[in-house]
Amino acid sequence: MLNKLFKLKENNTNVKTELAAGLTTFMTMAYILAVNPSILADAGMDPTAVLLATCIASFIGTALMALLANMPFALSAGMGLNAYMAYTVCGNLGYPWQVALLAVFVEGIIFIILSLTKVREAIFNAIPLQLKNAVSVGIGLFIAFIGLQNAGLTIDNASTLVSITSFTENFTTAGISAVLAVLGTLVTAILYIKNVKGSILIGILGTWIVGMLCQLCGIYVPTPEAGFYSLYPTFAMTDFTKLGETFGQCFKVDFNGVGIFNFIVVIFSFLFVDLFDTLGTLIGVSTKANMLDEQGRLPKIRPALMADAVATSAGAVLGTSTTTTFVESSAGVMAGGKTGLTAMTTAVLFLVSTLFAPIFTAIPSFATAPALIIVGFLMFTNIANLKLNEENLTSTIPAYLCIIAMPLFYSIAEGISLGVISYVILNLACKKWKEISPVMYVLAVLFILKYIFL
Repeated sequence: MLNKLFKLKENNTNVKTELAAGLTTFMTMAYILAVNPSILADAGMDPTAVLLATCIASFIGTALMALLANMPFALSAGMGLNAYMAYTVCGNLGYPWQVALLAVFVEGIIFIILSLTKVREAIFNAIPLQLKNAVSVGIGLFIAFIGLQNAGLTIDNASTLVSITSFTENFTTAGISAVLAVLGTLVTAILYIKNVKGSILIGILGTWIVGMLCQLCGIYVPTPEAGFYSLYPTFAMTDFTKLGETFGQCFKVDFNGVGIFNFIVVIFSFLFVDLFDTLGTLIGVSTKANMLDEQGRLPKIRPALMADAVATSAGAVLGTSTTTTFVESSAGVMAGGKTGLTAMTTAVLFLVSTLFAPIFTAIPSFATAPALIIVGFLMFTNIANLKLNEENLTSTIPAYLCIIAMPLFYSIAEGISLGVISYVILNLACKKWKEISPVMYVLAVLFILKYIFL
C-alpha cells in the first residue's frame, strides 16, 4: 500500500529509509515547538495555544505535501516570519496579534490563487539554473549559521557584530552547551564519512543523551532565567482547551488605529518574504536531492506550492504565524528521504507531539545544531555546479551575491532578491538581453519597489 501510494520502488527507496528520514527531519525541526510559542508569546499570545496551533498546522501542511506532491519536504511556522509578526507588526507597529493573523490568512489565500494560476510556478521556472544552484549553496551557509547560533558558538559582539563564544565563561551553561555541539558535529561528520545510515539522527540523539548525562553529573546546570533549561523530558499532558484562545481569532479583528493601507502593507510584507523563502527552500533542497529536470525545473512544484499556501491560511486560523516549507527538510533528504512517505512520517510526528509536547520541546538546540551544520556543508558542496569562469560573469557574480546575502542578511528571500536584481542589471549592461526572461524583469522591478516602499 505504501509502495503504491508513494511510489517507493520508482524512486529507489524503501519504507525503512523513508521512516528514518522523516524522523530525522522532525528531530531537526522540533526546536520550532519551543521557539515559536516563545516568540509569539511576546505578541501577547498564549504559548500553549501557539504550540498546539504550530503542531496541527505543521501536520496539515506536511501531510498535504506528502499526498499532493509526494515530496520529502516538511512545513512549520517559519523562523523570521514569526519574529516579524511579534516584534515588528505587533511590537513596533503596535497592531493586535489578531490583525497579524488575518494578514497571514489573506496572504495564504493570495498564494492559493497564485498557485492555481501558475504564477508561482512561472517564477520558479524563470530563475536561471545558475541562480538556483547559488540558492542551494546560500541556504547551506544560512542553515549552518543557524546551527552555530543554536549551539551558542556564535554570539553577538559590539565591535565585530558576531564572534565565537567563550568556552570557559559560564561553563556550566553556555560553555558546556557549545562544547557538546562541537563534539556532536565531529561525531556526526565521522559517522557520515563512514557512510553510517542515520548518521544525522544518531548525532542529534547522541548529543542530547550526553547532555542529559552532563546534567546528571552536575556539569550542565539548568538556569531557566538565563535560557538554559533541564534536558530531561517531562511526561505532562498538554492542555488542549488552550487552542480556543487563538482558533478563529483572525476573524475577530478590530481595525481601530490600523488603517486599510497599513494592513495591505503588512500583507505584502508577509507575502514577499514567504514567497521567496518558500521558492528558495524548494530550489535549494530539490537541487541537492537531484529533483530538478535538465532545464532546472521542479516537475511537481505546483502541488508543493499549493500545500504550502493552504497550510499558511490553515495555520492563521489555528493561531500561528506563516507556515512555510522548512530548509531543515534537507536533513531528511540527506538521510535518504525521496518521497512523500518521509513527509508523512514527519507530519504524524508533529500530530503526536500535541500529546507529548513537553518531551519534544526538551530537545535542546545544541543537540540539533550539529545536524544543521553538517547539512549546511552538504548543501554547500553544490557550489561545484556553478562553473565559475570568466565567460559567464553576468551569471556567477549574481550567484555570488545571492550566496553571501543569505547568511549575512539572515534571509533566504534577501539572497534571491539581490541575485535577481543584479542578474538583470548586469545582463542588461552587457547587452545580453536574450539571457533575461520577461518574468525576471518583473521580479527585479518588484524587488526594487519592495526596498523603496516596504
